[in-house]
Amino acid sequence: MNLYDLTTFECSKLITQRYSTSFTLGIKTLHQSLHFPIYAIYGFVRYADEIVDTFHDYDKKKLLQKFKHETYEALEEKISLNPVLHSFQIIVNQYNIDKALIEAFFKSMEMDLEDQIYDDQKYNEYIYGSAEVIGLMCLHVFCDGDSSRYQALMPPARKLGAAFQKVNFLRDIQSDFKERGRTYFPGVDFTEFDGEAKKRIERDIQQDFDAGYAGILKLPESARRGVYLAYIYYLKLFKKIQNCPASKIAGQRIRIADSKKVLLLAQTYVRYRLNIL
Repeated sequence: MNLYDLTTFECSKLITQRYSTSFTLGIKTLHQSLHFPIYAIYGFVRYADEIVDTFHDYDKKKLLQKFKHETYEALEEKISLNPVLHSFQIIVNQYNIDKALIEAFFKSMEMDLEDQIYDDQKYNEYIYGSAEVIGLMCLHVFCDGDSSRYQALMPPARKLGAAFQKVNFLRDIQSDFKERGRTYFPGVDFTEFDGEAKKRIERDIQQDFDAGYAGILKLPESARRGVYLAYIYYLKLFKKIQNCPASKIAGQRIRIADSKKVLLLAQTYVRYRLNIL
């Protein structure tokens, strides 16, 4: 069984490496003991996200419901022949990750199955389920049973997850709006997206970043450097987006080059060693 467990964690690691260079770099800066747990969480959320975002020639609703059913079955039985779900259930059960976080995540994925314009309530609900709960799953791992620390860090963890997701929304306007029919930001008409609308969104994101940063400084040392790297990466992407006109944001996907990601990793390591995060 140990060999099977290890193999499923390796599968989740491979998924992370294939899908996200930046997330892989961030995980590498965490303490070694945290690598497999965070790979398992990423592999799980990535596969669910792939169902709703890319499997256009298949019945997405049916596939997502099947994935959801198999997730809860794996959590209950503590085994799955799906390696992604098997590694995920190990971590959920080991760190007592709240099942309500998983339910909220699936609810947001189900929202993505329908083309819709988001009002404030749906917007906040979607961001909570698609981003904030993922940060909270990771926080369960980082705190490793320290419930008082988890409760204290919940608000900034949610804010940081929200900041990351909102930056993703700005970065992906072209594909979300034009290809998938999604308009996440309430009250924004992306057929006439202008600088003022962009600035309103950016002010909101900056507030989330500021609140999230305060929480990073209070994380356990084993997790602090990796989360800080993710923060720096998204902040760099955010600044790049801020420096682009609204028309450019709406017409192309803004990226951070892989070479810059490696440089950010080196800079983060130096700042961490000098204790100047």
